[in-house]
Amino acid sequence: MQLDEVIDQFHQALNQFAKGDPEPAKAIFSHGGDVSLANPWGPPAVGWERVSAALDSAAARFKDGQVTGVDTLTTHVTPDLASFLDIEHWQAKVGGGDETSPFDLRVTSIYRPEGDTWALVHRHADPITTPQPPDAVLPK
Repeated sequence: MQLDEVIDQFHQALNQFAKGDPEPAKAIFSHGGDVSLANPWGPPAVGWERVSAALDSAAARFKDGQVTGVDTLTTHVTPDLASFLDIEHWQAKVGGGDETSPFDLRVTSIYRPEGDTWALVHRHADPITTPQPPDAVLPK
């Protein structure tokens, strides 16, 4: 499968993720020992077993959601690696809440060829989409 098809498929999978179903997204991730994930709720996970568990945990926090748009800020593509910096626009019921809340995520995704397709080997998502004060990195 071509890279642009995999990216489109992953963006569609995010809509299922926002409804609480991680399986379509998990199918696009590499299942290798070097796959990694850094999501807003926990420490980074490395290796398929940990990444799979982190995806299950993250998806369980969402209900009745969707990704309403993806703004791609930059891409870097070579025959061996593809990197994307995106802002994803989400809306979902989060953490068992009853109200749908909009939120944005800053996301770095890295894909590599695996077999006859591309697989997601790293995803880092966080809510930092605006300038932060210098002390934002300090513990409160």
